[in-house]
Amino acid sequence: MILVEDICAIPNIAPMSDKADMDAAVESARAAVGLPIGARVVAAMSGGVDSTVVAALLHKAGYDVVGVTLQLYDHGAALKKKGACCAGQDIHDARLAADMIGIPHYVLDYESRFKDAVIDQFADSYLKGQTPVPCIRCNQTVKFRDLLDVARDLGAEAMATGHYVRRAAVGNRSQMRKAIDHSRDQSYFLFATTQDQLDYLRFPLADLEKPQVRGVAAELGLKIAAKPDSQDICFVPSGDYRTLIDRLRPQGREAGEIVHMDGRVLGKHSGITDYTIGQRRGLNVAVGEPLFVTKLEPETRRVVVGPREALLTAALTLEETNWLGDEATIEEAADAGAPVLARVRSTRQPSLARLARIDGEVKVVFEEGEEGVAPGQACALYSPADPERVLGGGFIRDTTAVAV
Repeated sequence: MILVEDICAIPNIAPMSDKADMDAAVESARAAVGLPIGARVVAAMSGGVDSTVVAALLHKAGYDVVGVTLQLYDHGAALKKKGACCAGQDIHDARLAADMIGIPHYVLDYESRFKDAVIDQFADSYLKGQTPVPCIRCNQTVKFRDLLDVARDLGAEAMATGHYVRRAAVGNRSQMRKAIDHSRDQSYFLFATTQDQLDYLRFPLADLEKPQVRGVAAELGLKIAAKPDSQDICFVPSGDYRTLIDRLRPQGREAGEIVHMDGRVLGKHSGITDYTIGQRRGLNVAVGEPLFVTKLEPETRRVVVGPREALLTAALTLEETNWLGDEATIEEAADAGAPVLARVRSTRQPSLARLARIDGEVKVVFEEGEEGVAPGQACALYSPADPERVLGGGFIRDTTAVAV
């Protein structure tokens, strides 16, 4: 659910040149786990190539591996999507892979939990004029909270996933760091992983690139070696998330005004859930200059538009924060004005900023104006002194614009 790619391209597979390559991959997985051979490890198996290779490598490394797959949404509906990359086959693929690897495998029905924690929150966010990141909510709730409890109940000493991120033991604490392949790095989506969760989690793919992972799968004879990566939002198999929101929250389809930030009424819209901050296309208004959505007002159902420079953000307020830095809390770091690299979208590079606490709230103050900042999105924080290290982050509650 985390990775979104353009289309179902033919995967790039780097074949294993000799036995040494496979041995190196196994040893890399063993080093990532860092537990005695024979220890029980739960492998979270999504049915994709990454998590399947994790389970296979850990089994070859000598661990007592138990595969667990979560059923999160209606796979029957996903099967009806024409042109989808293996949509609806994930549980079946995970079960077949576990059988081929030779490990026990369990499927847990988490549909109701997923609906409450992810789907409903997704719809509510749009109703509030926010831009949610459901992949982060999924990791934060059903995967790294509920599933970890299951892993402990199964007597596992750790849980391993196919995420591209690094866990490093430093002293008596664990650090989260970017994966070696920055093009696949998923640290932005995992900023909410707590210290206790990070201590228990393992990420065996941190030192591998995706073609190598597919090469391992091909060498092991796993049928999913060429399976395309997941696309779109997993619980929106049609790709049309607005149809889902209309069904779950029909009140978002109430009409309202499109207003210029100078107060002029430029037109009408048929539902605030059709818009996100920074949107340019589909506004259906013309004033002789490019206009962008700069603000959404759900209470008045107004969509506020303005020039591109009005999108520049000077600071943002964080809520639902998580901290993995050296200070005891993010509030302590904010009180000290700690410098950070702030990443406001997964596709953007981090920008230099500092933490601050104003009226008891944690703020991120940018050194220069930042574009693409929208309430509901996540802001992941990294260390300026060590840009590979994840310090935590939070969800964006509101923003302060640079004066236009």
